[in-house]
Amino acid sequence: MSDSVPPPRPLRPIVLLPNGFTLLNLFLGIFAIVSASRGNYSQASTLIVLGAVADALDGRVARATQSGSRFGAELDSLVDAISFGLAPALLMFFAVFNQHGWEWIFCFFFTMCAVIRLARFNVEQAGRAKTHFNGLPSPAAGLTLATYYWFRESDLYQHPLLVDLPWTVMLRWIMVGLSFLMISNVRYAAVPTIGYRSLREIVGSLVVLGTLAGLIFLPWTFFFPAAVAYVTWGLARTVFVGFLDRTLPYDVGEPPGQGGAAAISGDGIHRRRRRRRHGRPGGPDASSHEEPRA
Repeated sequence: MSDSVPPPRPLRPIVLLPNGFTLLNLFLGIFAIVSASRGNYSQASTLIVLGAVADALDGRVARATQSGSRFGAELDSLVDAISFGLAPALLMFFAVFNQHGWEWIFCFFFTMCAVIRLARFNVEQAGRAKTHFNGLPSPAAGLTLATYYWFRESDLYQHPLLVDLPWTVMLRWIMVGLSFLMISNVRYAAVPTIGYRSLREIVGSLVVLGTLAGLIFLPWTFFFPAAVAYVTWGLARTVFVGFLDRTLPYDVGEPPGQGGAAAISGDGIHRRRRRRRHGRPGGPDASSHEEPRA
């Protein structure tokens, strides 16, 4: 029997390319902190947004070139803690908060939750195919804070219904809310799948194209409301699914708590189809069903 030939290893420049995008994200995050400390808040917001672009590219390049590694995943999380945890928090500190009081504690709390969220992500979801995230992703939370200054300089912000709101007080609660959502179990959708072969892919393509159009033509007006809508939608969807989980009946042999949520999820639909195909609630091997743990 002939020895199996190991697959060729990727070339070194290809291996270094994803980590190069990750380190670019780190550079932009540090530059954003420096810009915020010098009073260049618009530039700091732009740098954090560009860091998010670099963060999105490093994972896609790693998958396209099959050069992903454990080292790259850990490096990405460490950089994200700075670019989407510390940098947006310090931008809020320099641009909005009172620098001589105790409001810096909000910056600490936001950064702490971002670090915890990234550590939990590495344990639970890193390296797996994802249709959703458990907890608000740290880039989404960081971009929500970072783009507030863009929104404050837009024409929409000058509307009487918005400009008179107590934004300084509201931002404290927004930071606290984003912090708790990062370490929560609220489910947030991942980047939509782009394509045209199914309704889901078509809707995902429209969402991505609409987001890109908003970023290109109305970045200062569009981004902050869109980020707030994403945060609110994930929370509202989780509350709605939890309500259905308590009110809808569940199948015989299915543990309570899975009837409503599982019924509207893809996994629940496929599970019920398999049960109907085999003609019994428990599937092909109902006796092996594991009882829910307390």
